[in-house]
Amino acid sequence: MIRYTLVCEKRHEFESWFVNSGAYDKQARRGLVSCPVCGSKNVEKAVMAPRLARIDAPASRETAQAQPSSTQAAPAAAKPPTPVAMISPQEQEFRRKLRELRDHLVKNAENVGPRFPEEARKMHYGEAKHRSIYGVASPKDAQALHEEGIEFSPLPVLPDEHN
Repeated sequence: MIRYTLVCEKRHEFESWFVNSGAYDKQARRGLVSCPVCGSKNVEKAVMAPRLARIDAPASRETAQAQPSSTQAAPAAAKPPTPVAMISPQEQEFRRKLRELRDHLVKNAENVGPRFPEEARKMHYGEAKHRSIYGVASPKDAQALHEEGIEFSPLPVLPDEHN
């Protein structure tokens, strides 16, 4: 197995594992490698530094286990793993539709910000005219709205919106 750091045309970096370098090349040529953030299929291998063994490192596991632990170097701090995915054409279409839904809701609804729970209650109990709104609610507020029978849905959030 080989792990590549990949980068798309919009400079999103991500990692992915392949059986060998030929597997990456074959999948890339077939358009099966895409950026999990923006969906771009224009993806390249990023420049990566090779991992070199330390000169003072033991030659084998057996010799490493034979050495006292006080002489062994501490492992380097590992970078946390990056979530990655290969997205099928059906999933790419679903993602596109989610983005369209979110864009439609944001364009055609009123942003009430932190007043969302208050405005939702007013509409639910007939104190205000029903209209499309969006905003923010704490988990506690969302739970209370749900328990009151007030229907609402979270806006779809896509990974590229976190950058």
